[in-house]
Amino acid sequence: MKKQSEQKSFHVKTGDEVVVVAGGAKGRRCKITKVNRKRLVVYVEGVDARSKGEDEGTKRLKEGGATSHELDRFRLVKPQLHHIRKNQQNPNGALLWLEGPIHISNVMKAAEYDKRRAAK
Repeated sequence: MKKQSEQKSFHVKTGDEVVVVAGGAKGRRCKITKVNRKRLVVYVEGVDARSKGEDEGTKRLKEGGATSHELDRFRLVKPQLHHIRKNQQNPNGALLWLEGPIHISNVMKAAEYDKRRAAK
């Protein structure tokens, strides 16, 4: 019997448009940028309406409540904080928001999701 991580294929692949069906980013539409077969996770970039135009981060920036550094966090589907060491480009170090992984079972192809929603 094969372990799940040794499967030859998954229901999604790089470049597919998917919908997150569980977790904090539930309901967000995004595009898969990378699939990690060993950890059974996918990395995505947001392409839905909340990622475009005026979102929560943009509103907070206009009100003076958020910095441009925090603005990046609001545009990500699953933000994850990464610390950067001191170097010549960043003499004081830096904080960088990166896209975090989402388990492969928590995403569904957008076409399949729309088909199921239309059937309801």
